[in-house]
Amino acid sequence: MTFDDEVKKINEKKFEEMLKRTKPQAGIAANDGKPVELTDANFREVVGKHQVVVVDFWAPWCGPCRVVSPVLEELATEMAGKATFGKLNVDDNPLTSQQFGIQGIPTIMVFKDGEPVDGLVGAAPKQTIEARIRPYVSETKGSPYQ
Repeated sequence: MTFDDEVKKINEKKFEEMLKRTKPQAGIAANDGKPVELTDANFREVVGKHQVVVVDFWAPWCGPCRVVSPVLEELATEMAGKATFGKLNVDDNPLTSQQFGIQGIPTIMVFKDGEPVDGLVGAAPKQTIEARIRPYVSETKGSPYQ
């Protein structure tokens, strides 16, 4: 086992311990076309609850994050019921950010069945972001993107 593997294992164990101590937020609703506010406490619950989740790792001081945010809100409305969108402030939620190795923001990650399957770093146009999400949404039953 390499040093990096050991560090990763320790981080995962600490993250799990933190989740056990922290009460998850109650009443996390299904995607209604608006991004869900994600935290270290509710991240696993939200990502595990929905088949496709698109997570925006961002910070309020980040200019490119402010450019991407309205695009993601628009996609959240367009894909309501097919994908859940969430926003995780990396400054307020360092454990989840560390767990996924977020080093640049905005980082947009796509999760399918609770596992990260795709993502991109940096501001991108709507078409590029949508193209990264569409393959995972098209696999969802009843999706108009099939």
